[in-house]
Amino acid sequence: MAEAQNTPVGSTTAGSIAVAAESTVATRMSAPPSFDVADFPVPHGREEEWRFTPLERLRGLHDGTAVATGSGVKVAIEAPEGVTVETVGRDDSRLGKAGTPVDRVAAQAYSSFEQASVVTVAKEAVLTEPIRIAVHGEGGTAFGHQLIELGAFAEAVVVIDHTGDAVLAANVDYVLGDGAKLTVVSVQDWDDTAVHVGQHNALVGRDASFKSIVVTFGGDVVRLHPRVAYAATGGEAELFGLYFTDKGQHQEHRLLVDHNTPHCKSNAVYKGALQGDGAHAVWIGDVLIQAAAEGTDTYEMNRNLVLTDGARVDSVPNLEIETGEIVGAGHASATGRFDDEQLFYLQSRGIPAEEARRLVVRGFFTELVQQIGLPDVEERLIEKIEAELKASV
Repeated sequence: MAEAQNTPVGSTTAGSIAVAAESTVATRMSAPPSFDVADFPVPHGREEEWRFTPLERLRGLHDGTAVATGSGVKVAIEAPEGVTVETVGRDDSRLGKAGTPVDRVAAQAYSSFEQASVVTVAKEAVLTEPIRIAVHGEGGTAFGHQLIELGAFAEAVVVIDHTGDAVLAANVDYVLGDGAKLTVVSVQDWDDTAVHVGQHNALVGRDASFKSIVVTFGGDVVRLHPRVAYAATGGEAELFGLYFTDKGQHQEHRLLVDHNTPHCKSNAVYKGALQGDGAHAVWIGDVLIQAAAEGTDTYEMNRNLVLTDGARVDSVPNLEIETGEIVGAGHASATGRFDDEQLFYLQSRGIPAEEARRLVVRGFFTELVQQIGLPDVEERLIEKIEAELKASV
């Protein structure tokens, strides 16, 4: 494919070992990143990056049998003044610069979309209202691509809201100019039958700040791949996430922060709650500190709360350091059952058991919900958490 010529320096895949002088990173068991579907073998579930994913439930997204059908998804964008919204074709040179597909589904999405949404915030523009992107599934299969680009010293908040029913493979690119500040809230509130596989690529400019909050509730299978790389020194990235995995759902979040540039920072915190037979959550946190990335400061953490029997969590933090000249690096992961002592403490003070249970779970998620900073979105998510808890009673 011609698009393969646009592979940006610093593209990575989960797993983390350097394999080429131009800083391309790939896993030990997979093909290097590429825009060409043919460069990726069809996964069979034995591969490291696919071993947790129920391939039979991906509706053909992984093996090329899925084709765009039906109404697919409709995308509606509400943007304040100072923002340019465009629908562009595949030949737009801005597409694909934030990162390269790292697996077959992402490459299929890049090869199959017909039009992309491009949202541009002008240089030095400071938005007082969020940009809202509604992605609504209407029962079909779709491939998508979105680009959010901020000029130097611009500031913006973007909310991407996924609802309805669809089989969707999509890539989302975030490109931050020097000194820019971007907060993105990606909400996956799909119907129970939806399938969503997505790769999120962030390229952070000099002294720029990127904050991502990924919230996953709905869907039959949701597999998201947030990734960060740095275009220059001084960049900061915060990756937050919360997920509530219910009976029969598979929710998978695979992060990679590629510290490819000196004196940058990253912090990742994901929390999940699970309930019901067959509920399965997967969290993979990969952080690579390349030899050139002196002065890196990074930490990642995953916490999971198992509310009922029959639920399963796979949590795998990975940290690879190729230089000793760093400020700090660490990771942590913990999975535990609902704390009966906390529940007893609240009940002993007159709080009914059901209410006490809601308070404990709500407290578990509050730290991350407060990172959003938009009251209407925060209230909606708290209501969704409580509705999930009531459904299990």
